[in-house]
Amino acid sequence: MYNNDTIIALSTPSGSGAIGVIRLSGANAIQLVNEVFSGKDLTQQSSHTLHFGLIKNQNIIIDEVVAALFVAPKSYTKENVVEISCHGSNYIIQQIINLLISKGARAAKPGEFTLRAFLNGSLDLSQAEAVADLIASDSKAAHDIAMQQMRGGFSNELQDLRNQLIHFASMIELELDFAEEDVEFANRDQLLALVQKINLVLNRLIASFEVGNVLKNGVPVVIAGKPNVGKSTLLNALLNEERAIVSEIAGTTRDTIEDELNINGVIFRFIDTAGIRETADIIEAKGVERTLEKMKQAKLIVYMVDASQNVEEIEIQLADLHKINIPYLLLVNKADLLNDNQKVIFKAFEPLFLTAKTGFGVEEFKMSLLEKVNLLHINTNETVITNIRHVEALKQTEAALNRVLGNIHNPVTSDFLAMDIKQALHYLGEITGQVTTDDLLENIFTKFCIGK
Repeated sequence: MYNNDTIIALSTPSGSGAIGVIRLSGANAIQLVNEVFSGKDLTQQSSHTLHFGLIKNQNIIIDEVVAALFVAPKSYTKENVVEISCHGSNYIIQQIINLLISKGARAAKPGEFTLRAFLNGSLDLSQAEAVADLIASDSKAAHDIAMQQMRGGFSNELQDLRNQLIHFASMIELELDFAEEDVEFANRDQLLALVQKINLVLNRLIASFEVGNVLKNGVPVVIAGKPNVGKSTLLNALLNEERAIVSEIAGTTRDTIEDELNINGVIFRFIDTAGIRETADIIEAKGVERTLEKMKQAKLIVYMVDASQNVEEIEIQLADLHKINIPYLLLVNKADLLNDNQKVIFKAFEPLFLTAKTGFGVEEFKMSLLEKVNLLHINTNETVITNIRHVEALKQTEAALNRVLGNIHNPVTSDFLAMDIKQALHYLGEITGQVTTDDLLENIFTKFCIGK
């Protein structure tokens, strides 16, 4: 799966820009660049130095560049690495890459630089996956969590658990060696306390996935309600732009309109939907059908009513919402049209009052969104699981340890305990890459962008 040939790829986004960065990694990376570089002899330069010069194809100058040298093992991949900063012309970039490929480099596969970093011990597997999450992060919370994992917060926590289990596994293995003498090296009460302690940590990590997945992928929020209650006006007020068409004609929105908003570092994906009502219009009916589908897929439903709706009608709508069994936030729009007595009646439903047209109550609504999805106060210094592969491995670990708990004081031989502890260690090792297969690595790293 891995050899020490020299790979090359563009590490900056494709398309014209001020500069492009071309990255090479491999034993011959510095030598290959030196063959086409007019300036200092790069093979004689120190690691972590920058050098200005020309890239030339024989006597033809391709570009003026800056070459950054990272001499093994002091590099991201722990191999010789060169990063060439050139002008961001697609033509120039391709000419340099083609020239270096003709000298012996080969085009890198997606994620191959980070794969080499993992295989060479620069990162463990969970840290490598966090690199992809960091690149994809589009909010402060997602960035902080990915950074914490990439810097080894999650890995260190798992390693501590593994080390404690390895100690008891070795003691039980020792018991097996002295099976005929019926000697107990692993204190069962201490093992019980350890497994219970580890399970508490596993429960916390598994529970964190619900929040972590939301922070990584955004919170899908459906704005629903009857026609003409102000759903599109609310979306426009949140985004500060005319994203959705607003009209006094009921049924203007006939399809879903989606956009994102960053609230206190958390991405919310708002989905404006067609008004829910019985209609003979085929297109509008299709829009209502899509609204109901989106509501079932949402993390949160923002259900809007307005000042003109009576209590009985709202009670019926809320009863239908309860059947969907998804958290909802009730908004009473056009609050400026309500008198004090009407507000008292509406308060029985524990709503938020706002006037989307003027922006009144919109900021309070944003904070209520965070509170409703338990993201008002996020501690990104704690380990938060964002990867479905990790959470599945943690659940398998927990299941193996639960079998240990069930057998500790049962009349079973030590080899059964040893087998279940080994299973727990195996699943923990899958997360950090101490246990891997080629298929697993390919599945993870082919999802990376080329050049990383």
